[in-house]
Amino acid sequence: MGKPPNLFAFQGLDDLAPSLRAYILDAQKSALDRHHVFRVALSGGSLPKVLARALLDEKNGEGVIQYDKWEIFFADERAVPLDHEDSNYRLVKQEILDKIPQQLGKPTVYSIDVKYLDDVQEMADQYEKTLVSVFAARDSVKLPMFDLLLLGCGPDGHTCSLFPGSPLLRELDAWVLSISDSPKPPPKRITLSLPVTQHGIKIAFIATGGGKKDIMKEIFDTEEGQQLPCGLINSAAQERVSWFVDHPAIEGVSFPSRRGSL
Repeated sequence: MGKPPNLFAFQGLDDLAPSLRAYILDAQKSALDRHHVFRVALSGGSLPKVLARALLDEKNGEGVIQYDKWEIFFADERAVPLDHEDSNYRLVKQEILDKIPQQLGKPTVYSIDVKYLDDVQEMADQYEKTLVSVFAARDSVKLPMFDLLLLGCGPDGHTCSLFPGSPLLRELDAWVLSISDSPKPPPKRITLSLPVTQHGIKIAFIATGGGKKDIMKEIFDTEEGQQLPCGLINSAAQERVSWFVDHPAIEGVSFPSRRGSL
């Protein structure tokens, strides 16, 4: 039995951002020591704004972010043009990529192929082929192993585009899945599969605000919550998971949280 996930609680974003930056820098160093590249999967929602606060404000701590060594993938994406307001790529580009100082270099970014907007299954297949070309170019691997997954948590316990009760949660072999009837708009999406999200070397969830307290209590304090997508990642990845939350998000949560060192 491994150790449980880490739950780091902060007063607010001013407090959270420097610790998230330190965590990302630690993950970057480990990855570059291991294989000279830093492979990161990002989700959308409110996460890119918080991430921008951690990454782009140098006052948040020492250490150099080596963007030219980063390879950025999308933990999920919507079947929309890249400049559409629902696009996670557009959100990440707007909040982070366009604001990286030139001297720090630019990451390699793997976006969806918009040729397949009308065929979401083919879009998922093509994105999986992209992952295979990067992660399995030299040898066969059962699952891609991201150096870091940066994820959000919806008020229903969903993450990426893996929703509670979805049959996609039972998929064991595919790396990337398609969705035509997402309970949240837009309906057509692709997402990393649950086994891929559980397989990351480091996995960080960012959840802030009082609107998250009910689902956080369910995920951390109930058996039912362990069957929600976020709970399934907690259960499988255990101490490889770190949650970065503010105090309003965990009001009433019994699971022990800690503040400070990572």
